[in-house]
Amino acid sequence: MFFLRLIRCRLFLVERKTDTIAKLFARNMSQSVDQTIEKMSKMDIKNDNSQQQPSQKKSKKDEAGKFLLKAPKGTRDFDPLQMAVRDNVFKKIIECFQLHGAVTIDTPVFERKEILTQKYGEDSKLIYDLNDQAGELLSLRYDLTVPFARYLAMNRLINIKRYQIGKVYRRDQPCAARGRYREFYQCDFDIAGVYDKMLPDSECVKIMADILTKVDLGDFQIKINHRKLLDGMFEVCGVPKDKIRLVSSSIDKLDKTEWTDVKKELVEEKSIDPEVADKIGEYAKLSGGMELIDQLKSDEVLNKNKSASEALDDLDLLFKYCAIFGIKDKLLFDLSLARGLDYYTGVIYEAILKGDLVDYIAEQQKKALAEKAAARAVAIEKAKGKKTKEILELEDEDADVNVSSGVGTVAAGGRYDELVNMFDKKQNVPCVGLSIGVERLFAVMEAKIKRDNLKVRACETEVYVATPQKGLVEERLRLCQMLWEANIKTEHSYKANPKILHQLQYCEENKIPYAIIIGQDEIENRVVKLREVASRAEETVPREKLIETLSEKLLKTIKTY
Repeated sequence: MFFLRLIRCRLFLVERKTDTIAKLFARNMSQSVDQTIEKMSKMDIKNDNSQQQPSQKKSKKDEAGKFLLKAPKGTRDFDPLQMAVRDNVFKKIIECFQLHGAVTIDTPVFERKEILTQKYGEDSKLIYDLNDQAGELLSLRYDLTVPFARYLAMNRLINIKRYQIGKVYRRDQPCAARGRYREFYQCDFDIAGVYDKMLPDSECVKIMADILTKVDLGDFQIKINHRKLLDGMFEVCGVPKDKIRLVSSSIDKLDKTEWTDVKKELVEEKSIDPEVADKIGEYAKLSGGMELIDQLKSDEVLNKNKSASEALDDLDLLFKYCAIFGIKDKLLFDLSLARGLDYYTGVIYEAILKGDLVDYIAEQQKKALAEKAAARAVAIEKAKGKKTKEILELEDEDADVNVSSGVGTVAAGGRYDELVNMFDKKQNVPCVGLSIGVERLFAVMEAKIKRDNLKVRACETEVYVATPQKGLVEERLRLCQMLWEANIKTEHSYKANPKILHQLQYCEENKIPYAIIIGQDEIENRVVKLREVASRAEETVPREKLIETLSEKLLKTIKTY
């Protein structure tokens, strides 16, 4: 009987709901079907006690699962050890810039879009555009050179020697192993003003060589060419003037692409006559030193071109000045170097690393890509075609990268005499400069640290104040205050009564060179124990001579990388 009554009750409720639905259709014939269905879906047959089941709330774990905890593609975080390496590199670069008398400036990380357009040739597609900001069309800066030119034009400066370090943004295909990112630092040095030929240019090449020597990443080579020589070369080969920049961007790929592929691009994509392409190839394959300059000067066809003739004279002078600076053996005159940026007008140069470290990096890149591809294949197979969180984390950003070329260009620059004039027709401020690709230097440096098992310190603490007994926190603070006033980098435990073993372990783990141990006996005798952490040797030092003794020892301490 009980079950029969229950069935009747349920049938009654169903009938009641049916009546309600009919009335709903009658009253709301003008409503859309979608709206009616939505209301029907919200109706529920209540149970006998007329209490609706509470809706299930999503757990915090489910909510957290919505987030993909990963840095945006082409960016990265830096841990304390990596930041220590970066700071060391920045310090060496800034010292070199200041050694040559440069002052520093800063510019906004974004610019008006019109400032950046038509300055980068085919690379303009890599500029990050921002949404309309109250009527202003803005873009993230692509480099530091164009904002510098805008700064000169806006402030009507006719000469300055400046350096700037800041982040730039490019919508490029990232390759972490080669130090290619979408957000990265550039370190720029530029000389603006009217000066005699090749004097500022040769100093820029000298600075580039000095920085690469100071960071100590092995052998390097600086490739040099001249935009006027390229223009003249293309003209005598038969390239139409309106296609010279297009041809330049293709020739610039010869350092990582075979000539057959470059020729195919010239003929099929840029409509260059095959015979003209072959003539270009004969020149573009040439490289050497001052002997190549002499060889090209004897080329009657090339020397009839005014641009090419002037460029060869400039290069001859540049090589002579660089020989005085002692860097002639680092230079390579390479006719395939074109630099894709439209604003270059004279000498151009770029530096590449050479040697066993670059070979090691290329091997590591291949190995990392193979492991990543294998892991991704396993994840795809497990997911059965669905794009899971694990697959997203294993997205192969480096799949199209030619790892055989190693790290690539680590520094580049050149002369750009007309860029300021593009912003203000009344101003003509010739400029020449260089840019250090620090992210690539960091990538190489990290590889060197890993390969050679070098020691890196994240902190610069020189001494740690330790106490072996309880109730000595105030004495510890007094000693720290004395050391801080003497400008000695000091740390201590933030626990009132820490164990001495834990304090000494902290010193060893963080490679702190010295520890000062102070107990009750030391306080009574007005002395401290000075411990050399690496050797664990200890000596007793009078309190009044502590600063003097410690300062002498720190001067002799060999700093790690």
